Amino acid sequence: MDLIVAFGTRIAQAILLGLLNPFYWLAIVFIAIQYRRQMLLERRLYAVKMRSWLEQTWRAWLGGLVAGVIVSFAAVGLGALIPSSVMILLWIITFVLVLFRVRWICLAYAGGALVLLQLLLRLMPDWQPAGWMASWVTDLRDMNAAGLLVIIALVHGAEAWLVRKQAARFASPFYMDSKRGRIVGGYQMNMFWPMPLLLLVPATDGLTLPWIPLFAEGLGTSGWAFAALPIVIGFSDMTYTYLPQDKAKVTASRLYMYAAALLAAALLSNWWYPLAPIGALVAIAMHEWLVYQSRSEELGRSPIYTHDKRGLLIQAVLPGSPAEELKLQPGEIISKVNGIPVHTKEALHQALRANAAFCKLEVLNGNGDVKFVQRAMYADEHHQLGVLLAPDDNVSYVAAMKPLSVRQLFLSPWRKSNKRLEQASEEQMLS
Repeated sequence: MDLIVAFGTRIAQAILLGLLNPFYWLAIVFIAIQYRRQMLLERRLYAVKMRSWLEQTWRAWLGGLVAGVIVSFAAVGLGALIPSSVMILLWIITFVLVLFRVRWICLAYAGGALVLLQLLLRLMPDWQPAGWMASWVTDLRDMNAAGLLVIIALVHGAEAWLVRKQAARFASPFYMDSKRGRIVGGYQMNMFWPMPLLLLVPATDGLTLPWIPLFAEGLGTSGWAFAALPIVIGFSDMTYTYLPQDKAKVTASRLYMYAAALLAAALLSNWWYPLAPIGALVAIAMHEWLVYQSRSEELGRSPIYTHDKRGLLIQAVLPGSPAEELKLQPGEIISKVNGIPVHTKEALHQALRANAAFCKLEVLNGNGDVKFVQRAMYADEHHQLGVLLAPDDNVSYVAAMKPLSVRQLFLSPWRKSNKRLEQASEEQMLS
């Protein structure tokens, strides 16, 4: 009973301190800014917003909370212990890195850098700074690097799960210039989750764990306590050769493999420390390889969000629209409307006006099979189905696909298309 009370008291104290941590709330604000920026891009491109940025922020917060609870249970069970000073160093390094690239907010970069810094400090055992830095250097030298690498692996396993569950839902359509000079459609998949972690930290007046964890170094002598480590995990990618759900599936599988490889490296480094720096290099280099692999794969495949001779390709479906009620899906092709073949947006609108009270569509699904859908059209819906079509050359704006820094979060995410001679109307941009 006393043990349960001790656990509950320490967990409650850590949760309270975590809620008071400004880093956690700054992370939520950062995520809200990112999703609002995405909404502004959608409005600029299509004169509509696909989803509410408040709803996306809420879903990201909830997903991060659930993932944080799961990772915390696993990390505590394994006995992965991080000194409080090392937590502060993780935040500092993360803040510096994110100034240059938003995707470097990932724990793999800051955590990998700390393990490499630990190796450097252990190679200089006689160097000891004075003042407040002395305790930080001592904590970093004594840190269980394997425990930190395990936490990074667990976090990426949780990230893979979140990508698989939420990435397709959060994907945002855009137009871009292809490598062949054409304007093609695609999806950006920029997702961030605030993840509150409860981890073990050394404590002079702490208690010993009632079980023998895998990473037990230091727990039996110095004791332990709980501390909150709020972090942000992120997934940034784009695709113009996959459907969002297919891209999410591929990316999640690779992240699971990355987490498994890093977990293996961490377990080996717990057995032999010289493998810890190798694990840190794996954490950083393999993460960069995942980014490179995705980009290379996109360049090696043909864009799918383009029209062809069969009709007009659907790039996205607006939530709550007639198209969603008709169960139209991205990647499908509208070949006929009210019996009239359509190959341009203008032809689509004319065919819809041919019968203002009713529409019947002939649609080709992803397998090339024909399906027929029909629905009454109401006065307040006009001629719009609520589908975003793949672009033609007559669009006003295309997205400027550049590496994103914090500074660019507050700048314009689009640029004028040099292929357009006059302003496109809302009717041409939204069918």
